[in-house]
Parts: sequence; C-alpha cells; structure tokens
Amino acid sequence: PCAGPRVPAAFTKAITPFPIGPNRGSCGTAAFTKERVIIPDISSDPKWPDEIRNVALEHGVRAAWSEPLISKDGHVLGTFCVSYGELRNPDSRDIELIEAAANIALIAIERERYEEELRRIPDAIPNAIVMMNPDGSSFYANKALLDYTGLSMDEARSADFRTRVFHPEDIERVRESRQNSIMTGAPFENEQRVLGKDGKYRWYLHRYNPFRDAQGRLVRWYTTGTDIDDRKRSEERMRNENIALREDIVRSSLFEEIVGSSESLRRVLVQVSKVAPTDSTVLILGETGTGKELIARAIHNRSKRSARAFIRVNCAAIPPSLIASELFGHEKGSFTGALQRRLGRFESADGGTLFLDEVGELPLETQVALLRVLQERELERVGGSQTVSVDVRVIAATNRDLSAAVAEKIFREDLFYRLNVFPIRLPALRDRADDIPLLVEYLIDRYATKAGKRIRKISKDTLTLFRSYHWPGNIRELQNVIERAVILCEGETFTVEEAWFTPVVPKSAHANVPLVADLVEREKEMIENALRETMG
Repeated sequence: PCAGPRVPAAFTKAITPFPIGPNRGSCGTAAFTKERVIIPDISSDPKWPDEIRNVALEHGVRAAWSEPLISKDGHVLGTFCVSYGELRNPDSRDIELIEAAANIALIAIERERYEEELRRIPDAIPNAIVMMNPDGSSFYANKALLDYTGLSMDEARSADFRTRVFHPEDIERVRESRQNSIMTGAPFENEQRVLGKDGKYRWYLHRYNPFRDAQGRLVRWYTTGTDIDDRKRSEERMRNENIALREDIVRSSLFEEIVGSSESLRRVLVQVSKVAPTDSTVLILGETGTGKELIARAIHNRSKRSARAFIRVNCAAIPPSLIASELFGHEKGSFTGALQRRLGRFESADGGTLFLDEVGELPLETQVALLRVLQERELERVGGSQTVSVDVRVIAATNRDLSAAVAEKIFREDLFYRLNVFPIRLPALRDRADDIPLLVEYLIDRYATKAGKRIRKISKDTLTLFRSYHWPGNIRELQNVIERAVILCEGETFTVEEAWFTPVVPKSAHANVPLVADLVEREKEMIENALRETMG
C-alpha cells in the first residue's frame, strides 16, 4: 500500500496486510463489495471490528471514505481511501474528488501492471535483451542477461553498464558506428564479447531495433543478444587450421607414408596403433632425422581427432622471448609490436593435436606454463588475465636426453613425467639396415619423378655402401644424398660417389691416442658430419 505523508506511519504498519470482508472497515468492505464505503464516524460504525477500530482511534483516525479500484475486466485492484481526524460526511465536491483521485490511482496501477506484463515477456525469452533510451543508455535488462552477467537491475541501468559487460577492444571497435546508428535511429547490429559472471567472455550478436510512437518519434531501443561464441571459435579455428595447412604444404614432409619392414620399425608401429585411439600424451624420442614428425602424424591420423588440425611447433626455431606468445597467444598491447590479439598454437589446435618438436629446448619459464596447460587444460594469453579452456592432445618429440636435462636442472622434472606418459623411441637408421633398400628405392622414385628422369636400377656397390654407412643424419641424411645423386645421375643406373661418405671410426681406435690428437680427430669428424648434413 501507499500512504500520504500525513497518515501516521504506525497506523499504516498496523493495517498492513489488511484482510477484506463484509465488515472489515472502509477499505476491506469496499474491496469485498466492490462499492464505495463512507464511514463518517469510525467509533460507532458496525463495519469496523473492535480490534481494527481501536487501532484507528489510537492513531487519531475518526472518519474514512474508501473507493474500490476495479479494472475493466471486473477485478479489484485495490482501494483508494481518504481518512480524517474528525467526524465528517462527504459533500458532492468530496465525492467528485474521491472519484477523480481513485481514477488516477486506477490508471497508475493498470499502467504499472501493463508495464510489468511487458517486462515478463522479455524475461521468458532465453536471449539476452536490453531496453535502452533514445540516447542509447539502458534502463532495463531481462533475466537471461542478468543471470549470465551476474549483475543487478540497478547495475544494468548504471552509466558504466557497457564498460562492465563488454570487452574493451569491442567497445572501442564499435564505438563510432554504434553512436552514428543511434543518432540516425536506423536498425543495426554488431558482434561483441560479453563478460559472464564466471569471468570469461563469450561472443554475442547484438541486434538493435528502434521502437517509435504513433507520431514516429523514437521512444526506445530493443537490443537482443544471441550467443555466437561456438560459431566464432569455429571460424577462428578454421582460419588457423587453414594457415597451418598452408604452412604444411609449403614445408615438404619427409615421407607421404612410413616405409620399412624391419623388426624395430614394426615394434614402433605396434605402439602407434595402441596409443593412437587414446588421448594420452606421447613423447617421441630419437636422433635427429629419424622421422619423429612422421610418427606424430601417424598417431594423429589414426586418432579420433584426425578430422581436426595437426599443428606443429619447432620449439628450437623460435626465439625464447617469443615462444610463450607463439604457444599461448597474446593480447593486444601485451608487448611492443602486439598490435592485435593473436591466438596461440594451442588454441589453433583446439580439438586436434599439437606436436611440440624439440620440446627439450623450451625455456624454463615456458615449461611452467606448458605444465599448467597439460594439467588444467586451460591457458592465459600473454598480457591477458582471462583463462581460455582448450581441448588439445599433445605429442612431444626430442633428440635430447631429457633425464640428463632434468638432472642438470634445465628441464623440469614434473613436466618430464607429464610428457613421458607413453614414450616411443625411434630406432636410428643404422639400427634398421634391413629397411635401407626399401627406403632407397622409394626415395629414388620420388626424386626421379620430380626431376623428370627414368632410373631403372641401383648399382650393387651403391647399395652395399648405403648398408654399411653409419648414417649420423639418419633418414634426413639419406634423403639428401639420394636427391643429390638423382640430380647428378646421367643414365638409368643409380650410383653415388664413395667420397660423399665418411667411414665409421671404431671407438677402440681412440683408446691409445693422445688426448690432443683425439680431440682433433673428433672435431674433424663433427665438422665433416655437419658439412654432410647441410650439403656443404
């Protein structure tokens, strides 16, 4: 109920709530009978029960006139009451005053009920809805938006509402176009990120529709927000997958398929077939050039993630100062040159597989962040404070002895155990000599086709040389040698020059050699191997 300032507050409190009935004072009786009730003297009128009469008299109320407020459909919405501190009968002017005041109260109540009904409609809609004044300031937010943001209605009406719920970058991006559209009064839409009560942003499509009165004047704006976060993430992921695919096409792969039938290779392939269907982290160990990326791709292609991206990161090829940004992404302005927000490789690989090649080269501070992603399945971009959930399978590879790196305190022990869930050790090419003829034949065919040459056979001496050589650069070195030989080949017989190879020096040969001579010989061998791997 509402009461005027001259009505004693204690009296208002004493009759709230007030039951209705045939003899319940002026208001209770008027509401019950739907007729006007005039009581000139409360002290003697039988419509006032003693307990209510005494309360009225104690607070100086002696006369009361009540008018029922009845809606168009016949429902009692309340009563309008005029009370006096002395005995009094109304004259015709008093009756007109009561009727006029009651009519005003009825209009106000019905309008409030109508607006309440209008507000209930947006609350029943699952989309976020905001009603705004003609100048773009908000005055109402529906239940869906309040539930998502965790804000109160008063906070939704505040002047800083937009800065509290929208991403700062988006506010700046749409500021001018939004203001221009509001000034013109034409419908418009934009995409912005909205902050939820969980502290995370989601993308919403906002449609602004103007509402005009009968004279065409802009009365208010209705803004609806539709969650498009999944769509935006899919689009962004697809863009990154396309970038990764283009990079993959540009970077020629070692093999289109795994070639070989040796026992050591078969053991590796058995391990691949067992671990591929799982989501377990895999650590691939092996010397440089043994085909670690090829095995990682085989695991991905045989997994339930094969339809999603396979993202490769060479941890040794990225400067330490940029590796965190490359892996986890960065926010705009997080460092010099960060002109816009950028997704890292983890987000690009969301739903797919991330291959961390040369993981042993990661700086210690990046190792800490990587461990968190592996444990919590969430990350923070460089310069950001919001966590981003990712669903990524990690396959790591290294040619380093990580156990020794742990002992030397240059690789975290907890990260090593997190990566070493399912280790696969690849054999060196010298340990799978039975595969060399197959590999040679495959690579000759590959490079001869590319060079437009026809090579029908392989020199027996060449094949013997290939099998006896120790291949410090493994399959990558074999690939380089064959590509060079195919280029130089003049006929249909494939041959190589023995001078291209350095014979293996048995370890025992160094046993009785003076230290200085031993070091010189080792240095010479390392230089020759380096020149051979880089083709000079």
